[in-house]
Amino acid sequence: MIRTNLIIAASIAAICSVANAATAEPAAMLAASNPFAKVSPLQYGYPQFDKIKDEDYAPAFAEGMRQQAAEIEKIANNKAPATFDNTIVAMEKSGRLLARVSSVFGNLSGANTNDTFKALERDLSPKRSAHGDAIRLNPKLYARIKSLYDKRDTLKLDAESKYLLERYHTDFVRAGAKLSATDKDKLKAMNSQLAKLQTTFAQNVLEEANASALIVDTREELAGMTDKAIDAAAKVAAARGLEGKFAIPVVNTTGQANLAVLTNRSVRERLMAASLARGSHGGKFDNTAVVLELAKLRAEKAALLGYASFAAYSLEDQTARTPEAVNELLSAFARPAVANAKKEGAEIQQVIDKENGGFQLAAHDWSFYSDKVRAERFNFDQNQLKPYFELNSVLVNGVFFAANQVYGLTFKERKDLPVYNPDVRTFDVFDADGKQLAIFIADFYARGNKRGGAWMNAYVSQSSLMGTHPVVANHLNVPKPADGEPTLLTYDELRTLFHEFGHALHGMFSNVKYPRFSGTSVPRDFVEFPSQVNEMWATEPKVLANYARHYQTGAAMPQELLDKVIASKKFNEGFRTTEYLGAAMLDQKWHQLGVAQIPTDVLGFEAAALKAAGVDYAPVPPRYRTTYFSHVFSGGYSAGYYGYLWAERLDAETVLWFNENGGMLRKNGDYFRKMLLSKGGTMDAMQMFREFRGHDPKVEPLLERRGLTEK
Repeated sequence: MIRTNLIIAASIAAICSVANAATAEPAAMLAASNPFAKVSPLQYGYPQFDKIKDEDYAPAFAEGMRQQAAEIEKIANNKAPATFDNTIVAMEKSGRLLARVSSVFGNLSGANTNDTFKALERDLSPKRSAHGDAIRLNPKLYARIKSLYDKRDTLKLDAESKYLLERYHTDFVRAGAKLSATDKDKLKAMNSQLAKLQTTFAQNVLEEANASALIVDTREELAGMTDKAIDAAAKVAAARGLEGKFAIPVVNTTGQANLAVLTNRSVRERLMAASLARGSHGGKFDNTAVVLELAKLRAEKAALLGYASFAAYSLEDQTARTPEAVNELLSAFARPAVANAKKEGAEIQQVIDKENGGFQLAAHDWSFYSDKVRAERFNFDQNQLKPYFELNSVLVNGVFFAANQVYGLTFKERKDLPVYNPDVRTFDVFDADGKQLAIFIADFYARGNKRGGAWMNAYVSQSSLMGTHPVVANHLNVPKPADGEPTLLTYDELRTLFHEFGHALHGMFSNVKYPRFSGTSVPRDFVEFPSQVNEMWATEPKVLANYARHYQTGAAMPQELLDKVIASKKFNEGFRTTEYLGAAMLDQKWHQLGVAQIPTDVLGFEAAALKAAGVDYAPVPPRYRTTYFSHVFSGGYSAGYYGYLWAERLDAETVLWFNENGGMLRKNGDYFRKMLLSKGGTMDAMQMFREFRGHDPKVEPLLERRGLTEK
């Protein structure tokens, strides 16, 4: 997942998208001792985490917004006729202090939050929204942009500059620049309330996750978990004041990792119930009212801007363009995915019956029994893999090794840069010619003050205009083992590590002039494409042989086991696709509603929506239910969660291209970098893909990959 544009409020990120500049601007109203007052003196503007204090953020935000407002006012009121330099370039250069503090605060509010952060988030969200509105709803500023846009073909701009002008015009129009003064006031009020609600939703999800731990009384109830995992559960319970009990926190997705190992069915049922109930069972973290208000306000905002639904508004600016195109893609997968899931469910039921289980398959049984099916069919289970997937080996000998083989990159860990948590690691990244390309931050362990999931973000984005170089970070939520114990990854965690590094490469390889286009600044339904491509190297034999070694003996993973891993890649794809589609379709169902269609019952609407979409197979609930679906109700994936599948079409085509051209070769990596990874958002995304692949993407390679082709 990419979080570069999600963490910084969209109203600001689209306007001040560079995190540092080559020179420092005056900060007259900000104390010189504030670490944000000037560009960080550390290499590439790397943040001074050791000097930044919680109390530094609020004054830096206040001064940052004041400075940018003054800069924008100067641009808008310039007596000279509008030119590309005195309007568009000037806007690109504005807001440097605000962008610096926004990037650090936004990133750490996800990775290392605390009560001060949460309070400041609540206070800032409407202020940042108002700041963005004041810029993009400024009639004088829009008039200057429009005057340039109307004569763009005569300005003799290079392709990137012309596209930047077009994007600014589009951004302002979509933000409401053409509305009447009265409607602009309505829009500002909506945006302010939306910002507050989105912050509330996100904070509720985090608080509910921490509050929703499964508590059990005896060690025996956790049979199936390792002794060390049970000991860890005892420590979690003790930390919550429940000495003598055991606690399993509920995290992120509907499915919970321990469902695969817990032998006590009633405990599995309780764990799944706790997961599914998040945000919808009353109490102070309940999100049902928040969801309804968000859906209503988004529909009203879309209507005010002239669209039938929020999905229609949002998708117009994505590569999909329309809700109809998204519905067509999701519908194409629904029937074969659910059919496959039901076949998989029938196989699981056979195992249950064979063991005289005496019950029908339910959602809390799937992971536990699908592993038994896997073991029977392929003669191995997932736990056989973990000793070969030690975190550092996967990172250095897998992820970094693949980047070296495909792109010529090398990495050197450094200990001199400050970090915000002792578990965070930093690396210098060197290009094939030996020149330093970027700084990479690795934050892989789960923490109570870190939100769930995995993501990439940029602290500093590349821009030749600003003279900046990338400082990018990857975040995972791998459980931290006891001191002295190795960190052994599941196969899913391993694949996630490769995936997120694909986002990091997208940020590192950026070679653009303007901050607006840097790195991952591409349409939401295109941004997952490069990261999904990078997953292909996780099972590349040459790469696997380099990292998949037993953490104790150093012995390579046996070829027999490796063959089983590869042979089982399509196993459980019916489940994986169906749970994803459930979430993606819920996203669309909520955001394709018109103003008059907003329901009053969140869970009732959800059930009806899943049934109407044909993905209401009870043993496979959606990957995210509405009330903890942060991607779409507090992040930047509103009406955009389909984008993973949309981008995977491009990924499947690209994997074919690599295979057709010899696979893991430098010439292939260099070409992919040149044609796609380096270009950021400098041109239409689908045109970029067509120039790379030679034709529009087809769906058949993806159906084949997911084992969903008709037999």
